[in-house]
Amino acid sequence: MIDADQIPTNALKGLKVLNLAVNVPGPWAAARLGMLGAEVTKVEPPVGDALETWCPSWYGEMAANATVERVDAKTAEGRERLNELLDGADVLITSVRPSALARMGLTDAVEAHQHLCHVEIVGDSEDPEHPGHDLTYQAAAGTLAPPTMPRVLLGDLLGAERAVSAALALLLRRAKTGHGGHARIGLRQAADAGAAGHRHGMTAEGGLLGGAVPTYGLYEVEDGWVAVAALEPHFHSRLHDLTGATDQESLADYLRSRKRATVLRWAQDHDLPIAAVE
Repeated sequence: MIDADQIPTNALKGLKVLNLAVNVPGPWAAARLGMLGAEVTKVEPPVGDALETWCPSWYGEMAANATVERVDAKTAEGRERLNELLDGADVLITSVRPSALARMGLTDAVEAHQHLCHVEIVGDSEDPEHPGHDLTYQAAAGTLAPPTMPRVLLGDLLGAERAVSAALALLLRRAKTGHGGHARIGLRQAADAGAAGHRHGMTAEGGLLGGAVPTYGLYEVEDGWVAVAALEPHFHSRLHDLTGATDQESLADYLRSRKRATVLRWAQDHDLPIAAVE
């Protein structure tokens, strides 16, 4: 679910977002802007968005509040339709390599629409023609633990959130200058940013958040696992007073014989940051 949090849902009312991106980062960013009140139009190639086949539930979630059109940008009719959409758009989101953007005739079209705030999502902002995906960006960032595959799309989703920030910054500048502009967002750079905790040793093995603190870790209970995050002194002291545990082994012994639901109720009663591992 794309969570709206408690953000102002009418902040971008009256603004139009044209999303030419498929897969995850661009549609996620467009959906977030839609939650702020923008009107979103998603343009897909004639074959559609592969994500609709790969993961229809996620595709549907991101496209739920968008108007979806299929346009063949290789035809004169298709380019005319894109120009019509560009005329009325405030924000343009793309997620192809610059060479592909040029082949589609969009580079010149975007330059001709000076009001547009163009957010260009690429794999690597320093080398935008180099191929890659979230997996390769996480590999380079050091967040993988082979042979286990990652459970989150770190670069894709952080990159999407960066794209939202870039769109808002461009809109703010346009309000002052009257002109839009261009921002290039790299998914590799987003993955690198997401790996900052590991890079600085916080989440690395043996780091403060990587196992060095007994009251911050994963523990097995009778029917599953729980995450214990009693990091601050007051949480740490309360957990010690209640369990008598002084190290990882004694805390593991205390929790191992208890059912998960019991531990969660106990944690809630005593204001302890403990959650079930789903």
